[in-house]
Amino acid sequence: MHVQVAVAKVGKYATRESGDTFEMVERPHGGLSLVLADGQRSGRGAKVISNLVARKTVSLLAEGTRDGVAARAAHDYLFAARGGQVRADLQILSLDLESRTIVISRNTDCGALVIEGGVTRWLDRESKPIGIYRNTRPAIDELPLSPGLGVTIFSDGVRTAGQRTAATFDVAAVVEAVLHAPAGTPPTAQRLADHLLATAVKADGGFPQDDISVVALLVSPEPLADQVRRLNVVFPLP
Repeated sequence: MHVQVAVAKVGKYATRESGDTFEMVERPHGGLSLVLADGQRSGRGAKVISNLVARKTVSLLAEGTRDGVAARAAHDYLFAARGGQVRADLQILSLDLESRTIVISRNTDCGALVIEGGVTRWLDRESKPIGIYRNTRPAIDELPLSPGLGVTIFSDGVRTAGQRTAATFDVAAVVEAVLHAPAGTPPTAQRLADHLLATAVKADGGFPQDDISVVALLVSPEPLADQVRRLNVVFPLP
């Protein structure tokens, strides 16, 4: 088996800077943690908040702090720093090689979409954003690592896509279209992330009405020919 991770993100139309921040960190006992933070509103102010939250979370995870504890600490930090006046959505998606599980921690209105056996299902237990309510805790789910398992998390720009144009946007249907593509085009994490983002932008009439970020993780059953870890980044310049 091997794990694929892909991210696709775009800022709100006519806004110079995205309010979403994505970070990735290696876990000290093996594996990776993917952190997606969405600051309140959009633009520079939102970016400052999401950066603050993401940096705090990543620093704790890199020290071996458990995901749920890291999420609660990030909440306490934001609550103290901004007096409970600013919110942020925080999601942590971890490949934990110590427990051989995928751990999903959510402080957001957005559900996480799980792929198992080519079928999708939602993890959508109620969870509140961090920074506002004193005793906020994340909703945490843990899934055994297995071939074909996949998880997609995203910022609320995906959840609200199409509201302005009254376009129909079904996240699960978009993901399943990639899973069941014609033979010769096997699903990959990058295809999942790219297709979901592109469809969300299309639902907004080609002009994203909010910052949109998609993170996809897919466990492929095929072994790699070597043991090399690879990371590829495409970053547009203004």
